[in-house]
Amino acid sequence: MKIVLGSDRSRPAFHQSYEIIRDKILNGELPGGTKIVEEKIAGELGVSRTPIRESIRKLEHEGLIVNKRVVKPTEKDLRNRFQVRILLEGYSAQCAASYLTENEINSLYECVEIGKKGNFEEMMSANERFHEIIVNASNNPVMIDIIDQMQSMIYLFRKTVIFYNRPHLIDEHEEIYKAIQERDGQKAELLMNSHLQADLDFCLHLIDS
Repeated sequence: MKIVLGSDRSRPAFHQSYEIIRDKILNGELPGGTKIVEEKIAGELGVSRTPIRESIRKLEHEGLIVNKRVVKPTEKDLRNRFQVRILLEGYSAQCAASYLTENEINSLYECVEIGKKGNFEEMMSANERFHEIIVNASNNPVMIDIIDQMQSMIYLFRKTVIFYNRPHLIDEHEEIYKAIQERDGQKAELLMNSHLQADLDFCLHLIDS
């Protein structure tokens, strides 16, 4: 199906192309292993190959495309990325216990409640917001930028663990929230580390099965 860009002329074709391709990858329309053909996508979107080429470069930087194919993470890929996440988000959880305001802590609570009662899209949004609040608590622009560069891949992992209903996911969020509310940084860090390790183990189990 052809999708012609241009409804929002204030935004460059590159940005629009990037978002469309990224969404197709994240929603599974372009599954792992799919070969990315510039000419084909350019024809579908009604643009030249230049913005498509730029989009692919950005998606390669984010790890969603590797060697012109949609990423199909290996066990090693998963372990490497989660190792970085555990280090950064564990530290951020410790910072959150010290520096988050009461309003931000209340926002964490709201994310937990939505996770218990919301639909899939609401849970995805709440999950993303929960981790975003905690990461920003580090107040370290370098760390925040590294996580930001990994956001697409992180989103893919989060979608997997929510879609396949990983056990105890929201319970773990609630425990992290309580540790932060109690200003117990060491406990918050340990809980976040365990939470992300459980995400990794769940993703690896899906690959094996």
